[in-house]
Amino acid sequence: MEPLQNNPPDDASTMPPPMARRVDTRQSLPAKGFCWYCDKPLDSVKRFCGKECHDAFDEEDEFTK
Repeated sequence: MEPLQNNPPDDASTMPPPMARRVDTRQSLPAKGFCWYCDKPLDSVKRFCGKECHDAFDEEDEFTK
């Protein structure tokens, strides 16, 4: 008996992995002076106030696609 191979379908091989899509989404967000998730005031460089908001944004983004 031959071992099973996990070959993704052809159309899935052209899509970037989920983590890469999330990074692209986050990088495309402009810094607005507020956290993109909770609206806490931030400097003009940061997009999220902490890891919790960062992860929550990713989770919401995944469910809204």
